[in-house]
Amino acid sequence: MPGEGKSVQIMILHVVTNYTANAGAEVMLSRLLRRSPGPAMVASLIEVSDRYRSLAGGSVRFTPLRIRSAPGALPAIVKLAQLIAREKPDAILCWMYHAMVAGVLAQRLSRHPAPVFWNVRQSLDDPEALSRSTRLALSAARWLSRLPAGIIFNSARSLELHRRFGFRNDNVQVIPNGFDPVPARPEIDRPPRVFGIAARFHRQKDHSTFFRAAALVRERSPAARFVAVGQGLHESNAAVRRMIATLGLPESAIELRGEVTDMDAFYRAIDVLVLSSRTEGFPNVVAEAMSYGRPVITTDVGDAAAVVGDTGLVVPPGDAEALAEAMGRMLEIDFSDYVALAAAARRRVDQHYSLEQIADRYSAFLGCS
Repeated sequence: MPGEGKSVQIMILHVVTNYTANAGAEVMLSRLLRRSPGPAMVASLIEVSDRYRSLAGGSVRFTPLRIRSAPGALPAIVKLAQLIAREKPDAILCWMYHAMVAGVLAQRLSRHPAPVFWNVRQSLDDPEALSRSTRLALSAARWLSRLPAGIIFNSARSLELHRRFGFRNDNVQVIPNGFDPVPARPEIDRPPRVFGIAARFHRQKDHSTFFRAAALVRERSPAARFVAVGQGLHESNAAVRRMIATLGLPESAIELRGEVTDMDAFYRAIDVLVLSSRTEGFPNVVAEAMSYGRPVITTDVGDAAAVVGDTGLVVPPGDAEALAEAMGRMLEIDFSDYVALAAAARRRVDQHYSLEQIADRYSAFLGCS
């Protein structure tokens, strides 16, 4: 999107798989839309939630195509082609595999000459953790990868692994996620004891490793507490409660908050963020937590380790013992060292991942400036 003060304004059509989730791609798209002074449209293959419709009006419009099943994909691509032919966007940016495939096919069908760009939001550290539908879309995208005018990857690791997988395009760039500065950053007034995880309940996020590590930590440090937020992580989810019980974590030790819209409150309530994922691209929650001055313990997936740098701890994916050991190290850290680590985390995000810098890079790649 053009940054503020830019004179060039072009209309971009964003094609997204499902604009309802509170996940990394949707959050980053919303940030760019809020910064865009020019007209923009979002076509969601499935639906648009009310939280994102609040961006409507002014220069942003939304069109849900409402695919409900695989047989509905072809009619949706036809509808998307008709939308492209009618609206005549200056550029088309497709977010995630399903939208990437639909967008490049619909543009060809529409005969409108707007360049199509892809935005890959996923790494391939563990392809088996992806759903069958996502794996099918990924394979289709591999065969179509020469067609876009360019491809954005949100992590260097993602670019490397997609090239190995067979993606071929001569115009690629790594553009990480960007973040607004946090107003009134929280004061640090206690040593770390509350660990938080923010991820939907999905195999890819590997909550079983997190819960097992948390149980190991509680055996050694009974004062440690845990907070989990994300779709599916609520008390009424029997699968979550069964997993927690099976892995030995007392229910009294963990607070399940489910999907939340107030992430500000979550980051202020925790002392350390934990990412236990099996695969990621650029995990938003890592940099968001750091921007609040919350050190991060992460598995070595996607570009998570590169984002954290020397301001947190990195462990192998799927290793509950290593994750527990890292949490134990945070519990034992001197208070002054914890304060210094928190300050370093904030500085790292401000210096390398500011939204203003990232939005300008999107603008340059899409030809908006």
